Formats: sequence, C-alpha cells, structure tokens
Amino acid sequence: MLVKVFGSAVFGVEATTITVEVNIDKGIGYHLVGLPDNAIKESSYRIAAALKNNGYAMPGKKITINMAPADLRKEGSAYDLTLTIGILVASGQIKADEIDQYVIMGELSLDGGLQPIRGALPIAIKAKEEGFKGFFLPKQNVKEAAIVAGLNVYGIENIQEVIDFLEGKGTLEPTTIDTRAEFYKTLDFPEFDFSDVKGQESIKRCMEIAAAGGHNIILIGPPGAGKTMLAKRLPSILPPMTLREALETTKIHSVAGKLKEVGLMNQRPFRSPHHTISNVALVGGGSYPQPGEISMAHNGVLFLDELPEFKRDVLEVMRQPLEDREVTISRAKFTVTYPSSFMLVASMNPSPSGFFNDPDSPQTSSPHEMQRYLSKISGPLLDRIDIHIEVTPVPFEKLSDDQKAESSVDIRKRVTAAREIQTERFEQMENIHYNAQMNTKHIREYCALDDVSKQLLKTAMERLNLSARAYDRILKVARTIADLDAAPIVVSSHIAEAIQYRSLDRDGWLG
Repeated sequence: MLVKVFGSAVFGVEATTITVEVNIDKGIGYHLVGLPDNAIKESSYRIAAALKNNGYAMPGKKITINMAPADLRKEGSAYDLTLTIGILVASGQIKADEIDQYVIMGELSLDGGLQPIRGALPIAIKAKEEGFKGFFLPKQNVKEAAIVAGLNVYGIENIQEVIDFLEGKGTLEPTTIDTRAEFYKTLDFPEFDFSDVKGQESIKRCMEIAAAGGHNIILIGPPGAGKTMLAKRLPSILPPMTLREALETTKIHSVAGKLKEVGLMNQRPFRSPHHTISNVALVGGGSYPQPGEISMAHNGVLFLDELPEFKRDVLEVMRQPLEDREVTISRAKFTVTYPSSFMLVASMNPSPSGFFNDPDSPQTSSPHEMQRYLSKISGPLLDRIDIHIEVTPVPFEKLSDDQKAESSVDIRKRVTAAREIQTERFEQMENIHYNAQMNTKHIREYCALDDVSKQLLKTAMERLNLSARAYDRILKVARTIADLDAAPIVVSSHIAEAIQYRSLDRDGWLG
C-alpha cells in the first residue's frame, strides 16, 4: 500500500514542503531514499522502539520510503514522526483518511514522546500558504508556530495523541495565540537602565543619536570607563519593534532552535559573542548552513567587546553584511540568504595597556605597539562605523553623586519620536526604515546643505583626510541629529556635532 505524508525542510529562513511517500510490499528490508542525512537514516531504530513501546509493530516486509523532491538534501531528526505515521498507515495498523491535510513534524524518543524541532515558525507559515488544514508538532514548539493565524496548530507530547486524533478516537485542541496581545507586552522597566549611569552625558547623547538613526558606534576608552555598561543599556532606549520586525526576528531564532517555549519575540535581541568566535559562527554557515551571530542580532544589537582582540579575518567577513544588511551563504548545490540588519556596537581600549588617552595613567605602550594594536581593525571596517566616541573614566564626584540620571524610558520617547519622522520619510521605500540605511541617492535628497554647512564640512574633510564613505556617514548622523531636534533641514550645528563623532579619523590621534 502506498501512502503520502507531508513534512517540511527549512533552507535559510524559508520552508519547503516535503512529500514522504511510504510503500510497503512483499519482501524484506528498509530502504530510505531522497538524499536523507545520517540523522534521518538512523530514524529506523527510534521508530522501531517507539512503535514497540506503544503497542504497534514495525512491518516485517519491504518498506520503501521516498522523500520528495528527491534531489533536495534533507537533514535533522524532525522527520521521525512523519515517517512513523506513514509506516503505520501504509501497513494498515491505523486508518487516517485525512492524513494528506496535515503537516507532521517531530523527533521521537524511544518511548514515543516528542522532542523539540527547529524552524517551526517558517514551517507553519509555509503550511498555511499551501492550504494545509493543520500542523502537528512537539508541544515545546507550539507557541512559535501558533503565531500563524488561520492554521490549526496542535502541540503533542507523544505519538499516541496523533494516532488517536487521526483515527477519530480522541480530540486535540489547537493552540491559539493573540499575536497582537503577545506583541504589545512591553517592558517599561528594563533590567539595564541609563538612570544607573553616573556622568558620561556626552556618551549618553551619542548613544541616543545612534539609537535614533540605527547607526553603528564604537566606544574607545581605558578599562573601567564604562564601555560595556553603556553598551548593555543601548537596547533599553531602542524604539519598540514593529510587528513585521518581531516576526522576522522570531523566524530567525526559530530556525536556529533558540526559542525556548516562547511565542512572538517582542524585545530586540542583544548578542555579545566572545572574541574567540570563528567567522562561520559569526556570519553563519557550516555544511548545513545555520544563521550566525549577525543574523541572530537582526533588528537588534551586536556588541563586540574589545574589537582588536577579534581575529582580523573574522572582522573582515562582516564588511559586506554591514553594507548590504544580509548575508548570503553559497554551497555547491544551493544558496541561502539570512537577513542581518543589526546595530553594531563595538568597544576597544586605545592601546594594548588600555591607558593611552587617560590623563591620570602613565602611557606604557610604545607608538609601534599601539600602531600594531590598532592596525588589527581595517580602515574599510572603521569606515562602516558611523560614530566613534572616546569614553573617559568618571570622576569620583560624579560616582558618589546620589542624583538619579535620566531614565531609559525618557530617552526612548525622544528616540521613538525621531524614528517616527524617519518612518514617515521612507514609507514609500521597501528596504529603508531609518537613516543609517540610506544610500547615496537618499543622502543627496534628504541631507541637502546650505553654503555655511558645506564650507564647514569641506574644511573638516580636508583637515581629517576623510574618505567618501566617511563623508556619507557624517551626513547620515547629521540628519539623525536634525530629526531629534525635529528640524526639517540639516544646519551647520548638526554638521558640527556629527563631525565630532569621528574620533578615529582625526590626524594625530595616535599621539
């Protein structure tokens, strides 16, 4: 008897429906075809044990299973449940007339219980697109899949629940989630708040500008000046995610299997990889490509602490994703693209000893050592960072001051107002939502300068020997400063402030 059951494969952040054809015939043997990987080939042992422990049997006949399309590589253990139900129906042990109306996915334990899978959200989106009635999956993944409206999503704990439902002997209640209610659960009292930061007013201003325009920022200062503390507080002043951004972010974390029984993600991600990270772990890849840290930080913040300690080749692979806001991973037979529109926040010491520009500490590094240390970060990478700011240690008077600083909630109101101006400005454009995403054409249109501003910028360009890309960065940052002031045009004061935030471009910075 031939039976067709439906599963799904995830490539990048999109799913492809897989038809599992099970044929049972005279003879003996178990043949699995259609480019399955080792995890799928090993499923026969898990299936046999799970069936026996639930009162069923593996048919002692010739079982041929084809996973179509047969030229597409299938990987992972999530097809266990699909194959098991196909074998039971094909061998006549259960009767399921509506089996072709459901997508079935799940990894089996030997007792018939189900283990979580990856990519439940993209699979559910595809199932709805293709008109399936429902989706069976492990209970641990049900919240992320239930985000998709118009599809019955059934979270199951063991194989018997699916069998009883398909045979009409039992009922399963589909899980429903009010996506908008989930989405609007906001945290007005963030764990890390700017009100805890003493002094550092100029740095807070920089952070506010970076958050308002989505600009990349690098903090340069000695150990203990507060670089990491400030970076950790940046997500607390970013505007709330839109529903579209929340769905995109949830999809990526679903594919990576990082959604620990969570529905829709409504907080911007903050990723802080260690400096020993490999380039594959940072940008994504592997023999079965998975999203890397830059994609996990999509719509959020990627924090690289002690930037010069990262391997140079690791930093260089970030250059293209920083510019294009997506990363494409190519293999011999397929190519996947992951979105990676993140805010880069980097921190670094100004010298190997860390105390180069601290007036109270002796300079212990020679100019040659410092040059070698700073040369680990290439010019093209620094060019892609809009704001460079020096962080100096906070004096004791400020540290011991009991007065509370401005809270993250108050700063976020100004940031959100500036972002709303940008949203309105770019509403007709598909891939541009805030100032940092502008290309040269938009900069010419929205950052037109008067004669005074042009002369000021010309002088700065000549004195600091800035590149064309740095020129664009200054204009983008100036446009954001104007938006924070609710000013319709960029004026010389905005340009002057933006020029200040290019510390690493200044001649003589090395001494």
